[in-house]
Amino acid sequence: MGLILLRYGELGLKGGNRKEFVRRLRKNVRACLKAHNLQGVVASIGQRVYVQTDQVQEALEPLSRVFGLVSLSPVAQVARDIEAVVAECVHQAREAGIGPETSYRVRARRADKTFPFTSPEINRLAGEAIREATGARVDLSDQADVTIGVEVARDAALIYGRVLPAPGGLPVGVEGRVVALISGGIDSPVAAWMMLKRGCGVVPVHFSQSEGDTQKALDNTAVLSHYSYGWTFHPRILDQREVVGPTLERLREIGEERWNCVFCKRLLLLKACEIAEEVGAHALVMGDSLGQVASQSLANLEIISYGIPKPILRPLIGLDKAEIVAIARRIGTFDISTRSEGSCIFLPAHPLTRGSLEALRGVIGRLEGRIPG
Repeated sequence: MGLILLRYGELGLKGGNRKEFVRRLRKNVRACLKAHNLQGVVASIGQRVYVQTDQVQEALEPLSRVFGLVSLSPVAQVARDIEAVVAECVHQAREAGIGPETSYRVRARRADKTFPFTSPEINRLAGEAIREATGARVDLSDQADVTIGVEVARDAALIYGRVLPAPGGLPVGVEGRVVALISGGIDSPVAAWMMLKRGCGVVPVHFSQSEGDTQKALDNTAVLSHYSYGWTFHPRILDQREVVGPTLERLREIGEERWNCVFCKRLLLLKACEIAEEVGAHALVMGDSLGQVASQSLANLEIISYGIPKPILRPLIGLDKAEIVAIARRIGTFDISTRSEGSCIFLPAHPLTRGSLEALRGVIGRLEGRIPG
């Protein structure tokens, strides 16, 4: 059977709870294989996680989307014999296309210190053999075109010539649940993706304005499911008009339509808090980016958040639009989010850009009839 080496990053910095994090990572890797009808055995050996499978090539791309992994490599297993190790290093170099116009380096890790050759000695012997066989140039820096890796374990030597990047972060599920407000736009799916990356199980909630807008939200949720191995999405769809309509009508009656965006977001957050209580979520997630639109000015974020009983996480808060778009393109939600759809039906002609808590309390009082309007 073939073997894939999986590498994790910040999990290695965890203390006494690292075993729990790695256990969840293995569970999510198994869920990834199952989701793609792939057979394999997932196990930890030392500080490494491995997948043993006959479907190595088919498994590489799905596994590269598992949060908690920073990279992975298909590896060859050879006997703990220096000649076998050197020969396989040369083979891997040729498989990687190393030639006179490319540079390479060998990086050995001797996990089992009983192996009679040290890591520098393995590097030197394998490196010289590759140079003689290919005419390639040695480059010991991170700028080398190809890195040939050698890991000497207790029972075998593992050798690889490919390193595929993975998204990093934490395994989905280790940080509990959040409710993510998913619109049909660009930002909110990216915010949900970033919370998946930080180990959260995401409960998507969409407040529908139109069938097209709702379909975009559902399609983006389907894309996000390709990163949520170990967690199953159960989207909640609610009619936005039912949630905010009566309050916005009262704002129109008292001549305060400029407050529409502020009150709309507050009402959606309050409804999302109810759902969070139902599903046991600890926080809400929004796709706000500071200053991007009127409701996302710092002053308005303060009054939108005022009195909301759950923490509000805004993972995009410090990113500009270009950075958000770049992530959306990379994860596959951008094209869906930019499908033609009408603008918000509740947007006033002149939305409030700089509210205050005092003014908010005043408008609330007028809505409730406590303050003469």
